[in-house]
Amino acid sequence: MACSRPRTTLSPSSTGEMHMARDADGFEFDVVVVGASFAGAACAIAAAWRGLRVCVLERKRDPGDKLRTTGIIVKEAAEQTLLQHLPAAMTRRIESVRLYAPSLKQVALAAPGYYFLTTDTPAVMRWLAGQLRGHGADLRLGCAFTDAGRIDGGWEVTGVGRTRYLVGADGARSRVARRCGLGEVRQFLYGIEYEFPGARLADADALHCFISRRYAPGYIGWLAQNPGGVQAGLALRHDPAQARVPDIDGFLLRAGIAGGLPRHLRPGHTRAGLIPCSGPVLDLARDHAILTGDAAGIVSPVTAGGIHAAWEHGETVGAAIAAHLRDGGPAPETVAIAAAPRFRTKRALRWLYDRLQFDWPFDLLLHSPPLRWAAEQVYFHKRGS
Repeated sequence: MACSRPRTTLSPSSTGEMHMARDADGFEFDVVVVGASFAGAACAIAAAWRGLRVCVLERKRDPGDKLRTTGIIVKEAAEQTLLQHLPAAMTRRIESVRLYAPSLKQVALAAPGYYFLTTDTPAVMRWLAGQLRGHGADLRLGCAFTDAGRIDGGWEVTGVGRTRYLVGADGARSRVARRCGLGEVRQFLYGIEYEFPGARLADADALHCFISRRYAPGYIGWLAQNPGGVQAGLALRHDPAQARVPDIDGFLLRAGIAGGLPRHLRPGHTRAGLIPCSGPVLDLARDHAILTGDAAGIVSPVTAGGIHAAWEHGETVGAAIAAHLRDGGPAPETVAIAAAPRFRTKRALRWLYDRLQFDWPFDLLLHSPPLRWAAEQVYFHKRGS
């Protein structure tokens, strides 16, 4: 893991000088990564740690601004990636799930030893930016990817220079995918989330999840305590022909009290955006261009969780590029395609849930052993200690 290896920290000035120098073939960079979220950061850090010249483009001037992620980190990511070094003040440990049927009947779920981390997500994204610079990547905030042209052995990125590899970690509507002729995500959920700073749930040690065909067809609603307050969200299947905005206010009026959210709260920040739900795109890498994270569709079709899978895939891509350029390893495009999780079972469950979601089975069977087993498989993967 990149987080456990010793590394040399470069100053911003020395980093800039190193990255602006062209090599003998006229390339300023070995890798240009578009997007500084989890997948992009993992890829860039893995490549930079191995000595590559890495540039990261992030369109936002503040990495913690206008987020589209819940920031909930599963145990595997919290223990097996660089995220294990997150400052304790940025996370809150959650060890159980309360699952609510449409009638608001509930069941408590847990797996011994398993947990989630809710986060101060803006602070986490700023921390990641610091990690990128600390590992020697040239992070350019406020610098959007606009265009790139194919050249012999790589890409010419407008406003940046020549790079041997271009990595798109720029979200569900990836510009890199469109420009490079790679596969694009076609199926989405649409989610919206409120932050209630300073609020506290009655049961702050559980992740509260609500099933409701009325408010969340194709997905769920949720409440969670994070380090700074409460996050409350709702997501549903996105149909471009009949676009529908989630009725989060109506959802909170019905479910908020059941979940222990105090009434008459005013939200602070609001997050919203598309969430891939169809598994990895078919044409994920080709001709020195590679997609990862949401841009590649590497998000669980069932839970919409993507941080752990995105980190693992991004890190694999960064390491594969380094192994290829430095040691003559296999083509990183091939490695990237092979490393993408297929989610075959979860894609089948997504298909069934989209077509056969009814409220009455959840109301009737909430406390039954089969439903409890299925829910524990989804939330915990039976990965307790």
